[in-house]
Amino acid sequence: MKDFSLFDIADFVMDEDFIRWVNGKAKADETFWENWLKRNPHKHLIVAEARRILESIGCDQPVVPVAVVDHEIDKLMQAIRLPAGHTMEAVPAAHRIFPVWKYAAAIVAITLLGATAYFFTRTKLIPAKFEYAAVTSSRQLIENVNTSSNTITVPLPDGSTVKLASNSRISYGSRFDSMATRDVYLSGQAFFEVKKNPHRPFRVFANEIVAKVLGTSFTVRAFEKDTVIKVTVSTGKVSVYSQGQTTLAEPEMTKPGAIIVTPNQQLVYEKTRQEFQKILLENPVMINAVSVNKTNAYEDAPIDKVFNDLGRDYGINIVYDNEVMKNCTVTADLANESFYHKLDLICRAMGAKYEVIDAQVVIQANGCQ
Repeated sequence: MKDFSLFDIADFVMDEDFIRWVNGKAKADETFWENWLKRNPHKHLIVAEARRILESIGCDQPVVPVAVVDHEIDKLMQAIRLPAGHTMEAVPAAHRIFPVWKYAAAIVAITLLGATAYFFTRTKLIPAKFEYAAVTSSRQLIENVNTSSNTITVPLPDGSTVKLASNSRISYGSRFDSMATRDVYLSGQAFFEVKKNPHRPFRVFANEIVAKVLGTSFTVRAFEKDTVIKVTVSTGKVSVYSQGQTTLAEPEMTKPGAIIVTPNQQLVYEKTRQEFQKILLENPVMINAVSVNKTNAYEDAPIDKVFNDLGRDYGINIVYDNEVMKNCTVTADLANESFYHKLDLICRAMGAKYEVIDAQVVIQANGCQ
């Protein structure tokens, strides 16, 4: 049985169970790791960084079989120390390489094998560059082009609406009900308010990325001249992945490697490096209608209540060690304060600090007396 509590970032990145969770999103794996992180909150930073590394690669990290590693280790050891024509078995035990050499050889072998496997898998997944004109010219589509200096509203056949920014264009079919998916093609920037239809996912093809939803509101900025593409979610959830991971015919909502973006989050895709980065907005807004009217005034309130309220109000995951901070309380009036100012006030009162990692807030503290 693996003891994940002893793992560092490198161990997680190379572990097949961890890789399966990051890339596969299986329910059983999600449940296991969610419960494990609750029991090991001090590992959140390490796990978040390991996930970021694997997600930035954008493909399944190759897992090198133990037998292959051992074989390569033996070959490297013989090449390092043995004359030509000799074998390891012929060398007396006392004259064999010290264990430290074996560990070094193992690292070299894994690195070389992993790099080779990664090169071939990565090459297959490099997406073709999306060209709006090339994709839309061969289809019978309706096109709206905004040449004005103001935003225009474009109604879609399914009842969804698009607010198209200046110098932007969008194309779509005249009917959505005859297709498995509702596909639109964007060059520029647009805000989408998508009518919910669980049977026909809504997809936005914008440069090298695809944003897929069932029903929500979000903004996509994908001008051809820009070096990055941005997807910002207002309500609901959006699944985003590179066009190299899709075909025009596949309808499923969740894909291995897809990144889920929620309110107050923004996903940035860097075109040159073909990498995703998920960040929190500079000024998160309250999204919980029930909590918006609360006073947010606390007097000796347990820290778990304060963090739970804050996370629910903004839809942002706040990670902290409940056991370490179980004696911490907060007395503060947080009304009319911005999200980050609230965090500053809370952390300052407890001598704690926070860091934003993978669009979630991680609290670090030594506890309270």
